[in-house]
Amino acid sequence: QAADDAYASTYTYNYDYWQDYRESPDAYRVTDVLYSTGLGLDKAMRRPQSLFVQGNDLYVVDTGNNRILQITHENGDYTLTRIIDTLQGVEPATLNSPSDVNVDKDGNIYIADTNNERVVMVDKDLNFIKKFTKPSDSTFDQSLAFLPSKLVVDVSGRVFTLATNVNKGIVKFEADTTFTGYVGANKVSYSLYEYIWKTFFMTKEQREQQESFVPTEYRNIYMDEDSFIYATNVSFSEYDLVWDVAQPIRRLNGIGNDILIKNDRYPPIGELYWVEQAKDYHGPSKFEDITVLDNDIYVALDNTRGRLFGYDSQGIMLWAFGTTGNSDGAFSNAISIEHMGNDLIVLDQNEGAITIFTPTEYGNLIFSANEAYLRGDYDGSADLWKEVLKRNANYNLAFIGIGRSLMREDTYESYVEAMEYFKMAMDRDNYGRAFRLFRKVWVEK
Repeated sequence: QAADDAYASTYTYNYDYWQDYRESPDAYRVTDVLYSTGLGLDKAMRRPQSLFVQGNDLYVVDTGNNRILQITHENGDYTLTRIIDTLQGVEPATLNSPSDVNVDKDGNIYIADTNNERVVMVDKDLNFIKKFTKPSDSTFDQSLAFLPSKLVVDVSGRVFTLATNVNKGIVKFEADTTFTGYVGANKVSYSLYEYIWKTFFMTKEQREQQESFVPTEYRNIYMDEDSFIYATNVSFSEYDLVWDVAQPIRRLNGIGNDILIKNDRYPPIGELYWVEQAKDYHGPSKFEDITVLDNDIYVALDNTRGRLFGYDSQGIMLWAFGTTGNSDGAFSNAISIEHMGNDLIVLDQNEGAITIFTPTEYGNLIFSANEAYLRGDYDGSADLWKEVLKRNANYNLAFIGIGRSLMREDTYESYVEAMEYFKMAMDRDNYGRAFRLFRKVWVEK
């Protein structure tokens, strides 16, 4: 456990091999909470929907007030620098219930202007460039309004958006505003009982007459540095979670296939004991939003419990923290998450508050160990994981990290030592890999 350092502790934990809770030192602490009054706003935020970070600028979609707030982080302070509510050279010039925003590296701003039925692109001075509107393609139901709710933009200027009532996947537009179809259609999720009944007990005529299962919509999307889209899904049968049928987090490639790596005992689903906690929290984790750090660590925001779940690139859970409530670090309705560097930023819709979390020494050690391994500094990674173990002797990922680094040394002794670390972590897969290499060297000798 971490030493008493006079900081208030939040409830941070992980799971061991048997999926039991293991309290841990805090990986993050609250360093700031931004409210409307502190930002000097003329009127309080009303039903804010989304956050976006570009460089040192934080953009907040203040939906109920039909505006976007630009907040700049400089010298440790967050200062309101601009209110975006009127555009130049386009009609209507004002926003109408905007729900998301994206800013490219040139400062061009893309706004999901929901009730104006458009995604509009303006330059950094808010001059109109182009807009993406309802597709005229026959695959889009022309009786429906085009209500973009979430959006991401790739380096080529292609726009991917979620639209209310569209369940065919993520709507894709080319940079020239041409609609080119859907990406990553969400698979139908239904219970085992429904599957058995439909497959074995219904006649062909009954199956044809039955209302079709309709794919559900994604809740949110995020594009990482490699232009892969992370999508969260909250519509599923909860008992499909542990069997990896629900897939509440997906990483979609260019043709919409899920390529999220899942090398832990359970897939990344957040809380594992929602049944036991049903009286207090009412069901499994529902990931409202997700963000991906530059080191391939992704953090999903659970609206059910107001918790943040961090996973590495292999799908192994790093930590979880957060709760519901009205104190700093707790949330009434956590709706959006972003990151600035390794800082995490969470938007509480009900409170109209933006909470800034900064990594602790323990959290930074986990990041540094992971990054050292990714860049090929295996000895340095092992040393950092040993420092993590000094602060948390129950941290299985540290055992695995040291074991993986030892395997890279490619010696008889390193394989033997790696097997011991994998054994402590109850990591059968990596133990098997180390044993095969150990056996090969032994036979050769």
